[in-house]
Amino acid sequence: MTVYADMARGGDFEGMKKLYIRTFGCQMNEYDSGKMADVLGAVEPLVRTDDPGEADIILFNTCSVREKAQERVFHDLGRVRRLKLERPGVVIGVGGCVASQEGEAIVRRAPYVDVVFGPQTLHRLPALIARRQESGKPQVDVSFPEVEKFDALPQPRVEGVSAFVSIMEGCSKYCTFCVVPYTRGEEVSRPLDDVLAEVSLLAAQGVREVTLLGQNVNAWRGALEKGADGETGDFALLLECVHGVPGIERIRYTSSHPREMTPRLIEAFTRLPGLAPQLHLPVQSGSDRVLAAMKRGYTVLEFKSIVRRLRAARPGLSLSTDFIVGFPGETAEDFEKTMRLIEEVGFDGAFSFVYSARPGTPAVELDDPVPQETKLAWLARLQKRIDEQAQAISQSMVGGVERVLVEGAAKKDIDELCGRTANNRVVNFPVPAPARERLAGQFVDIRITAALPHSLRGEVVTGEVP
Repeated sequence: MTVYADMARGGDFEGMKKLYIRTFGCQMNEYDSGKMADVLGAVEPLVRTDDPGEADIILFNTCSVREKAQERVFHDLGRVRRLKLERPGVVIGVGGCVASQEGEAIVRRAPYVDVVFGPQTLHRLPALIARRQESGKPQVDVSFPEVEKFDALPQPRVEGVSAFVSIMEGCSKYCTFCVVPYTRGEEVSRPLDDVLAEVSLLAAQGVREVTLLGQNVNAWRGALEKGADGETGDFALLLECVHGVPGIERIRYTSSHPREMTPRLIEAFTRLPGLAPQLHLPVQSGSDRVLAAMKRGYTVLEFKSIVRRLRAARPGLSLSTDFIVGFPGETAEDFEKTMRLIEEVGFDGAFSFVYSARPGTPAVELDDPVPQETKLAWLARLQKRIDEQAQAISQSMVGGVERVLVEGAAKKDIDELCGRTANNRVVNFPVPAPARERLAGQFVDIRITAALPHSLRGEVVTGEVP
């Protein structure tokens, strides 16, 4: 049985080893960090800590998507080196995509690192630590054993009403700017019954909302039964099956790819009421020339056609996206096309970044004549417009009633509760003390009273609280 806890929750942790994990990057990495704690906690009782200075195991779960990711890792490793000198028994490990990319180079540059493991080998972490302690030599395993990781992970354990479920690994799209296929491998899907088993276990623990995760989550093509040859299902089928799990009332997924947004998947927004009316659909650019250079596999017109069909299937669908600004060779005209796309689609949020070359990707070889100050100016303008659109959508919600999943006490006021709307906005609202505990984990109708920059204010609709 997995045994680990979080010191912030209180409790008696006398004699328990302490685990520190610092996570960089995407929600897949957040999910993986939780699984690292699970596999280690299955071996011996552990308590999570936010202070590396008191930890017995220090792990860095890394991301290589952004610029200078490797240097950031070595900077963090340098900061904990003294802890190894003071307490030679402390275990220091590097996991994630930088680990996958750098491998043995990490221990050559930082010989005090004990274990290096990739996203697909995190389940081997206890064995790697054991071999390190037996042999006295650093252990490195950045192989790609496909879905072995999922077979070896302990049963999911959560404390909350929302949970992530990873349904696939890797990416086979090979966009010219992206390092993910080289660090996480090609697309490998978990079997349908494996995913449903995890979702069912989460539902039994009180989870009401799941977010399905994958680098290209809608590219899922899984076997209908684990170990069986033959029939596979598509992502639309998986959504239908998860939708039918008792206790699960809301489903989200991220991150999707426009090329995999099939007619069946679009129709799912009509057929499945529990599928949240919110989608993250990365476009990256509003210029066909730039999209072709990125090897994205679609045109702006095709992307807009997908958006039209999605909103026809689910009116009011909230769309967020990704943008890369200043891709090699991008012109002012290309950037203006991106700004026009933002206006036409009305995105409700975006992850946007200035392009940074990733070693080993094809885009590294492209000429990049655009000055950095120009790219930064473009980025600021794009982000400002996205923020304005998101705020306008929030403002339009004022006066309306939203079905909110109550997650618990508000961060800034323990006398209030907080939850999330179907379009993924945080709402804070007052509730009389006797009803707070009863409403936690429930869906409640909230009338929106104010739109703040990063959240909403609301009040419980009369009749929800006796």
